[in-house]
Amino acid sequence: MTVIDVTDATFEAEVLEKSKEVPVVVDLWAEWCGPCKTLGPILEKVIDATNGKVVLAKIDVDANPGVSQAFKVQSIPAVYALKDGAVVDGFMGSYPENAVQQFVDQLLPSQEQEAVGELIEAGDEGSLRLALSMEPSNEDAIVKLSEMLIARGDNDEALQLLERIPESERTRHVAAKARVGDAPADDFDHKLGVLLDRVKDDDEARQEYVDLLELMGSDDPRTAEYRRKLTARLY
Repeated sequence: MTVIDVTDATFEAEVLEKSKEVPVVVDLWAEWCGPCKTLGPILEKVIDATNGKVVLAKIDVDANPGVSQAFKVQSIPAVYALKDGAVVDGFMGSYPENAVQQFVDQLLPSQEQEAVGELIEAGDEGSLRLALSMEPSNEDAIVKLSEMLIARGDNDEALQLLERIPESERTRHVAAKARVGDAPADDFDHKLGVLLDRVKDDDEARQEYVDLLELMGSDDPRTAEYRRKLTARLY
């Protein structure tokens, strides 16, 4: 859906999270606002023409004071563009269609970005490597190819790929898997117990300990306890 009505309750999911997939234009309006009624149809027309490459989120400021406060709205209509959870552009007031068109066009992916996206969606090794030849630091391509390499045992190459991009929650898990390998889950307690005696003075042991905790994940009830034990040994 290209145009959605958003509330305080749905803002995080339908705007912040959605903007990590496609650009989201937020239209802050109110029923009493004359210029809003002029601008709204223009935004809908221009964004609908992108065929889902940009999403319009309409927010009634009177009914949703939380969002209004978050954007520090002083006058409406107010329009903001978000990508990856952050505001990247915006304007206030009622703009003509050509200005709105220019505003939206700047949010659209380039032909190369579209090609990279299609290659990543294809998901085979050749497509992922081609995507990275075009965009060497694309996180999606790096993570997908790294997981593929790890599955066949090419862990060193996977780690080299991951070094191209900043560490994140997503990449930490993949890197841990590459370093630790296929350690059986039922052997974690034994391994962690052995490593715990070495973590203070042995960098490799400490890294392996942390990697095992990463693979266990925060949902494992043992993880928090082992983190406390690590902290006690180190400090």
